[in-house]
Amino acid sequence: MKAAILHGIKQKLNVEETEFGLVNSDHVAVQVLCASLNHRDYWIQQGKYAGLKFPIILGSDLCGVYNGKRVIVNPSQNWGSNEHFQSSQFRILGLPDSGSLAEYVSVPKNTIHETPAHLNDEECAALPLASLTAFRALFTKAKLEKTDSVLITGIGGGVSLAALQLALPLDCNIFVSSSSNYKIDQAIILGSKGGVNYNEENWDKQLIEMSNGGVDVIIDGAAGNNITKLLKIAKPGARLVIYGGTAGVLNDISPQIIFWKQIQILGTTMGSDEDFELLMAHINRYKVKPIVDRIFELNSINSAFERMAAGEQFGKIVIKVANA
Repeated sequence: MKAAILHGIKQKLNVEETEFGLVNSDHVAVQVLCASLNHRDYWIQQGKYAGLKFPIILGSDLCGVYNGKRVIVNPSQNWGSNEHFQSSQFRILGLPDSGSLAEYVSVPKNTIHETPAHLNDEECAALPLASLTAFRALFTKAKLEKTDSVLITGIGGGVSLAALQLALPLDCNIFVSSSSNYKIDQAIILGSKGGVNYNEENWDKQLIEMSNGGVDVIIDGAAGNNITKLLKIAKPGARLVIYGGTAGVLNDISPQIIFWKQIQILGTTMGSDEDFELLMAHINRYKVKPIVDRIFELNSINSAFERMAAGEQFGKIVIKVANA
């Protein structure tokens, strides 16, 4: 089969012929129609994950064909029986096992799901990892309600945009932040009540004023020093959910503001099998459509990675694999 293969840290991917095999007897072969990229793929390419063994076929998301039917795949594998956290056997499609940037992928049969009928192949491929992460953050962790006001940081990426789209049907007051005024404007077009540019010095004060005193729920994938401002934006009793740490470690956090305002700080990664089923029900009920930024052919995979590295995308970068 043809696949985009990473042979070393910070190397470009090579599109080449390779052998296909099932990981074990619980797995089945799915033909890949389209895949989509996540920042996880880029960070693996950059060597940010421990114990990398090359060659690697990246990719956690796909729309494919199994037994003649169009399917998507839950990238969370072996979550386990505890809904609160993943088991020690938990893994994500695309590492350590080969992922979706190939004509065929080996996946556990119980991770295969029927695709939403209102979505095309590219939109289905844009769905799984980002939307699952966003759904768990919003509903399983933050327990979002219609009366809540919400801040979603770093709008434009897959998870943040998914969070916006999944929260919109509840008619919450949703606000966003970004370093790009263009991305803020696009989020407002989609339904956000407003946004702030976090490169501006007083962006936290702007957000507090814009939201009439702060927000009940914050969904954040950066962490770092901005957490101090997020705690100021948080209303008493707010829930701050962190799903990533691209801005680094948490420093200079005052415990007083956390306990006096009774703020919950919650961590989340991916989602359970139940989370994925609830996500699919939510998407089907409200006819949510993931935003596709751009579609690349498999042979142009390195151009797709360059676009992600530059942070230019608004939505998911999709790779067309079938007939590559």
